[in-house]
Amino acid sequence: MLADRDYMAKALQLARLGLYSTSPNPRVGCVLVKDGEIIGEGWHQKAGEGHAEVNALRAAGKNAEGATAYVTLEPCSHFGRTPPCAKGLIDAGIVRVVGATTDPNPQVAGRGYNMLRDAGIEVVESCLQAEAEAINIGFMQRMRTGLPYVRAKLAQSLDGRTAMASGESQWITGPQARQDVQRLRARSCAIITGVDSVLIDDPSMTVRPEETGIEQEARLWRQPLRVVIDGQNRLPSDAKLLQQNGDILVATLAEPESKPERPANSGSLNYWVSPQTDKEPDRSKVDLSALMRYLGEQGHNEILVESGAQLAGAFAAHNLINELVLYCAPTLLGSNAKPLLSLDFSEMKQQIRWHWQDVRMVGNDLRLTLTPSTPAPEEN
Repeated sequence: MLADRDYMAKALQLARLGLYSTSPNPRVGCVLVKDGEIIGEGWHQKAGEGHAEVNALRAAGKNAEGATAYVTLEPCSHFGRTPPCAKGLIDAGIVRVVGATTDPNPQVAGRGYNMLRDAGIEVVESCLQAEAEAINIGFMQRMRTGLPYVRAKLAQSLDGRTAMASGESQWITGPQARQDVQRLRARSCAIITGVDSVLIDDPSMTVRPEETGIEQEARLWRQPLRVVIDGQNRLPSDAKLLQQNGDILVATLAEPESKPERPANSGSLNYWVSPQTDKEPDRSKVDLSALMRYLGEQGHNEILVESGAQLAGAFAAHNLINELVLYCAPTLLGSNAKPLLSLDFSEMKQQIRWHWQDVRMVGNDLRLTLTPSTPAPEEN
């Protein structure tokens, strides 16, 4: 007979199916087992639709009575867009629930487990907890701190350069690395760039499903919010990103009187005006820390920063990067090309150190994944 960890591993596989579609909800999987046999499986596919437990119970039908449920996140105990999953498990006659991790959402946070126990159901917690939290790294951080999980994606040459002096940067990396970036975009709730990158490269900043290599129902694809840091309102009205489908947020210092127009039904264009605080002494720049708080309040779990050296350096200098994804191409751009990050350091004690998390080949490029040695500060 398979052990609890084996069934939970199966539930985690199901949860990963929602990697690109569940935002702002967490990715959750559920497996129902009875007499040593799996009788129902389910995963949360999209916000507003059935949770993993509901889908698994539907698959099992009346056979769910007397079964054990393996769930990668504590069953919810409150009414949201859907009824509480804990109550659904109780009503179905589930006799045992094995959970991977407690839901840090203040509306749940142990209440789901307590509801099950009060109904006489045996509850086992923390089965493959680390693996479950890794799947929902952004959701976990946002619920615990109010801040989204920020990835910064950069591409460099062997000599640590990202673009020519003119700003030209397409393409340093190969097609496999660019496909990998599409997957990073697809799992993100929002993508951030600076207006200088828009002026130089005119990117669309969209997820292009056909370029991801991922097979997924068309209805599950979504476009992340695209955020442009544009303190002086220099976003051109003919920018490519304005013509593409999906919502756009412009972070600025003052909302412009005249705003660019977008094609009908292509998505919203909103402005967020940065507060001027002591945290950002340069009054000509958007307060990135305040922007991260705002995006967290709006329910964004994972943020992808795709920008030039200046903005990427500002995120690093403000200790806002939780994960650095660096693609290194086997090419040389020369000493006049632009550096990876713009950081104005003069002493060794100012250096920012990182921990290696993963190194692997992606096509003919290296993908380096790092996390900061000094963790980002928690929101109060």
